[in-house]
Amino acid sequence: MDGNGRWAKQRGKRRAAGHRAGAERVRDITTDCARSGIDQLTLYALSAENYARRPRTEIRALMTLLRRYVTRERPTLMEDHIRFRMIGRLDGLPKPVLREVRKTEQMTAPNDGMTLCIAVNYGGRAEIADAAQSLAEKARARRLRPKDIDEGAVEDHLYTAGMLDVDLMIRTAGEMRISNFLLWQAWYAELYITDTLWPDFTPTQLHKALRAYARRERKFGHIRPSVKAQGT
Repeated sequence: MDGNGRWAKQRGKRRAAGHRAGAERVRDITTDCARSGIDQLTLYALSAENYARRPRTEIRALMTLLRRYVTRERPTLMEDHIRFRMIGRLDGLPKPVLREVRKTEQMTAPNDGMTLCIAVNYGGRAEIADAAQSLAEKARARRLRPKDIDEGAVEDHLYTAGMLDVDLMIRTAGEMRISNFLLWQAWYAELYITDTLWPDFTPTQLHKALRAYARRERKFGHIRPSVKAQGT
């Protein structure tokens, strides 16, 4: 969800105003996805690099917004039957924030609609490293044989265990890189780049991206069968 800071700067406001506008956009996009039949929506809210390097005042403001969101949006999540999950190195988050996150996860767990996943203090390389460490510990304890460590075993130890791989990755604000996001899960994702800043990314913009995705052919390494000429 890129462009909050630039959105605020263009309007002569502080970065915190951009983050607040971005948080409001999360509600619109989440609701639209849930009601459009999307199975899963993952929002990259804060990378591990951002969490470590951004000014502490900005991080505190983001944590306040996060806590407010997971508390305030519970009725909407329940109304739209949305399951809520959060991924990342969550032990590093402030305890009051993590407490509200866990409460929302537990409350929405029985829901049977879209899964909304928010990535906070998240890094794709860290996720894979954590999965490798967990597998190594099981192997050392002889609860897992090394020869049984295949792609399925790795997937079962990622933060996203049980979730779907990425079909479409949308980058707002014209960003042209993956930025350490879901490196394993996005192995065959279609990329969609838009110059629109996240606070301006409306459901109309989302459906434009979905239409572009629907026009693409996803072969997953297969060769498209040739079409035989008719009347020969």
